[in-house]
Amino acid sequence: MRFLPLLMGLVLAVACGPSDRHPAQGIYDATGVVVSTNAEYAQAVIDHDDIEGLMPAMTMNFDVPDPALLGRLAPGQRVAFRVQFTGRAYRVIDAQVVGESGSRGTQLGIENAAPADEPAPDFALVDQDGSTLALADLRGRALLLDFMYTNCDGPCPIQTAAHVEVLNGLPDEVRERVHFVSISLDPARDDPPAMRAYAEARSIDLERWSFLTGDAETVAGVLERYGVGVGGTDGDQIEHMIITYLIDGEGVVIKRYLGMDHATEELQADLVRLVSGAPAA
Repeated sequence: MRFLPLLMGLVLAVACGPSDRHPAQGIYDATGVVVSTNAEYAQAVIDHDDIEGLMPAMTMNFDVPDPALLGRLAPGQRVAFRVQFTGRAYRVIDAQVVGESGSRGTQLGIENAAPADEPAPDFALVDQDGSTLALADLRGRALLLDFMYTNCDGPCPIQTAAHVEVLNGLPDEVRERVHFVSISLDPARDDPPAMRAYAEARSIDLERWSFLTGDAETVAGVLERYGVGVGGTDGDQIEHMIITYLIDGEGVVIKRYLGMDHATEELQADLVRLVSGAPAA
C-alpha cells in the first residue's frame, strides 16, 4: 500500500493494555474510520483497528498539524495511515483515504469536551486513600486535570510521566499553589488501592496529586460532563479522548490540551502564569 508523504505528523490517544511495557519505537501500519474532525484544535477522532505490535482497536483523537491533511479527512472515510511511535508520542506520518464506511457508533468528538472560559464540571469522587474529594475542595489552587486508567500501557503512563515531569520541574513557590488530578476511566478495576499503587510506582507526590475513582455511575457522569468518552464497565472497551484541562483557583477552565504532543515547558509556563495571575498562552 502506498501512503502520501507528510511533512508533519498526527499525535493520537490510544487504548492501552495491562502494564508499563511500551512497544519499540518505530513506524506501524494502521487502518480505521474517521469519526470527526476539528480544525480549531487540529484534531481528528479515528476509530482504528488493531495495530499489530502497537495497540488494540480503539477510538481516539489524533493531532493533525497539517491543515491540508485535515481538510482531506471527513467523517465516515476509511483511512490507512502510518503511526510513528517516538517513545512519548504517537504520530501518524502518512494517511490515505481508502474507502467509505460507517463509524462503529461512537459519539466521541472535541465538540463534546467541556469548554474553556466556563466553570469546570463539578465532581465528588474518591481518592487513593478512600477519602471523598470534590472540585470545590480544591478552590484556590491551579489544577491540571487529566483522565487515565491503571490497566494501561499506552498513553496513560506516558501522559502521567509527562505530567510528573511538569510537576517536579515547577518552582517550589508554584508547586505549593497547584494540584494535579487524574480521574479513572475504569472504575470497575480502579479502586483506591489500585490508584495508590499506580501513583506510588511512579514516585508521585500525593500531597500535590489526587487519583480519583468511584462507582461506575458516578464516574460515567463525570466523564460525560467533561466530554472525554466512555469508561470501562465489566470489561467493555474504553473509548476516550486524550485531553487535559487547566483550571484556575475559581474552578474555571482556562485551557484545554488535546492529544499528547505538548512540551513540558508549555504546561509549566501556563501553570506559572496562572498562579501569578497572568493569562495562559
